[in-house]
Amino acid sequence: MRWPPWAPKSPNQLEQEARGGAAAAASKNNNNNNNDADNHNYTIDWRAFTEPRTLIATTILTTGILGAMALHGRYFRWFPDAVSISPSYMRRRSILGKVTSVGDGDNFRIYHTPGGRLAGWGWLPWKKIPTSKKELRDKTIHIRLAGIDAPELAHFGRPAQPFSKEAHEWLTAYVSGRRVRAYVHRHDQYQRVVATVVMRRALDFPIPFRRRDVSYEMLKKGLATVYEAKSGSEFGGAATERKYRQAEWWAKLRGLGLWKGFRRNNEWESPREYKTRMGLEDPIQLKAEAKKK
Repeated sequence: MRWPPWAPKSPNQLEQEARGGAAAAASKNNNNNNNDADNHNYTIDWRAFTEPRTLIATTILTTGILGAMALHGRYFRWFPDAVSISPSYMRRRSILGKVTSVGDGDNFRIYHTPGGRLAGWGWLPWKKIPTSKKELRDKTIHIRLAGIDAPELAHFGRPAQPFSKEAHEWLTAYVSGRRVRAYVHRHDQYQRVVATVVMRRALDFPIPFRRRDVSYEMLKKGLATVYEAKSGSEFGGAATERKYRQAEWWAKLRGLGLWKGFRRNNEWESPREYKTRMGLEDPIQLKAEAKKK
């Protein structure tokens, strides 16, 4: 067989085709043996590879393969956990996922679903989202909400902070089982990714499917404070930080959530102050703040 198919034929092949008719039929066996020898000794005509149709076909095929690989890496690459998220995503890209569990008032886990429903997640048989803890083990991304601090639940024998239960229950009801988009900013030392998380709800009054910033919603309800650490803060931009501080100011003015009676309560402390008192501060942040002093 010639390769490429349009490569020039050998002299023996041309001679055999010229014979034709009965003579070719009579000498079929001998010709087959000769053809085997010809094919065995046949040398590829490299000139055929420089023809325009060869170059065009090769270019189209190569471009298609490289384009498919780039498309998969950019939009359909699946991340099993926060650590596996590429640094190239940070402050540039977002990830889609379904919330599988809520750990505290300002963090939860999602199962990454690149491409979302358009890519088949949730309805194609081979793209089902696991539901059991065993199936989800080591397959979820731990997200820390950017720009806020929520009251701490009881951990390792430490007492719970006031309104920590309310914050956790509200966040659980708001995002659990929902599909969210996380704009990732950076990794932290707890193998989480700090991210601004947004979502849409069909029954959102008065505008269905309105885009909601989860951190902003918590600040509005007085269930969190603006992130107070001097270093390591992430807001996703100055405009977002101003928006968060305005929401906190309004909740404080109205005495909502954890701000209820804080002016009259001398023992009131913010989530950041509670962490400092309980020794829960981020050691990396403490070192950074110490250098600035």
